[in-house]
Amino acid sequence: MLTGWRYRLASATGTAFVVVAAVLVANHPVSQSAFTTVVPLFDRLEPTVLNGSSLRRAIALSVLAVGGAAWPLYKPRPRRILDTVVLVQKRVFVGGFVLATLGYFKWSHRLPRATLVMTVGLVAAVLPAWFLLIRASPTDDDGRIVIVGDDPAQIARVTPAVDAPVIGYLCPTVARLATSGSAKSSEAPIADGGVELRHDDSEFADDAVQSTVLDSMTRLGGLSRLEDALVEHDIDTVVLAFRHADRAEFFGALDACHEHGVDAKVHRKYADSVLVSEGDIGALVDVDLEPWDPLDHLFKRLFDVAFAGVGLLALVPLLLAIAVAIKLDDGGSILYKQDRTAVFGESFPVYKFRSMIENAESETGATISAEDAGSVDPRVTRVGRVLRKTHLDEIPQLWSILVGDMSVVGPRPERPELDSEIQDDGIDWEKRWFVKPGLTGLAQINDVTGHEPAKKLRYDLEYVRHQSFWFDVLIVIRQVWKVLSDIREFTSDE
Repeated sequence: MLTGWRYRLASATGTAFVVVAAVLVANHPVSQSAFTTVVPLFDRLEPTVLNGSSLRRAIALSVLAVGGAAWPLYKPRPRRILDTVVLVQKRVFVGGFVLATLGYFKWSHRLPRATLVMTVGLVAAVLPAWFLLIRASPTDDDGRIVIVGDDPAQIARVTPAVDAPVIGYLCPTVARLATSGSAKSSEAPIADGGVELRHDDSEFADDAVQSTVLDSMTRLGGLSRLEDALVEHDIDTVVLAFRHADRAEFFGALDACHEHGVDAKVHRKYADSVLVSEGDIGALVDVDLEPWDPLDHLFKRLFDVAFAGVGLLALVPLLLAIAVAIKLDDGGSILYKQDRTAVFGESFPVYKFRSMIENAESETGATISAEDAGSVDPRVTRVGRVLRKTHLDEIPQLWSILVGDMSVVGPRPERPELDSEIQDDGIDWEKRWFVKPGLTGLAQINDVTGHEPAKKLRYDLEYVRHQSFWFDVLIVIRQVWKVLSDIREFTSDE
């Protein structure tokens, strides 16, 4: 696996090599003859073979256009296969568009049309494989490892299980200077951003043991330097040794690993099964940053786009009717915007049809509506009560699904303020953040709301563990049936 400047050099060099090879193959007389004979729309063209300086200029122009368009790819990317393939192909087609534009304006160094189409097709097919190859997992066991944590005692516990070269560790200065006494007072499991820590402090009864372990390694800085350390030291694997992680620390470390294509591992003794990959052996196990099977990931995204796109188009008349009803009800704004928590604790905007009075939370702050518990919320308007009972207030979230912030199925996103309150109550709410939030989920089809966070978390974790495309389809079918039943029940009551 390549990281840092080696990855940048390999990606840029490989891109140039693939483009040059593609132009040479596309320019070959055999390729030209076959393409202009067999392929429709090009079967009327005469084969055009470039030679000498014309060929050299065409190659140089192609390398500049495609290589320049691929510039963002030269930064280490996430390991997800389909994301990498799609991203590379997008950049290749951008480069092809540049070359086609130059040809349209009769640029003297332009590629013939048949050569251009063959070149773009070949590069789009081969180049993704090169980027996947240089980001593949290492074949040897001597990866370069760094340990990241917020507590020296926890780092000292985990380090003996690492059987490969450890470059160093990252830990906040305050934690590095902390005494072990505060680190040994826990008797109950402590949630570590989805990793349930089960501390056994007897093996570190005094400070000397911790000091010996930590002094044998180099401190590379605080947690804010993680991304710099990954690049500067060409890190292959990050071992997470958090004890008191919050959203900014633990999920920030996971996000950095994900962005740079670096493996993340935790100690089996301190890890909850939500995070770890199935089938791992040994003391250190992989954190499953992308639990979806690549094919399921593709089907899920295609389903999301199709569901949201068709839904928005089909419901245009209903959207207009709801907008008019809200305006006639109290004359206030039609849509209501909220920030919700997404993957790795990041936030994104969610839009809903306004169902409460304007500025309903200006005095009370972010709260869960009493209607979720079956009571009456006085802040809900007349139209809003209908929208909530029929779930029509959720329709604008189809846009969030279309742009990729949400999925049709996944844990329902909550507001960051409420996330913090739930976590403060001792519930490991962060475990839900390892998959994209959804419009519906396993908790929703079982009528579990935010008023029962512990129960809701169990359903959400059940989904995280067993997610698949067909599982999503079954949940959607049950949700559609539930919505229709709620609408029928509401109309019959009226």
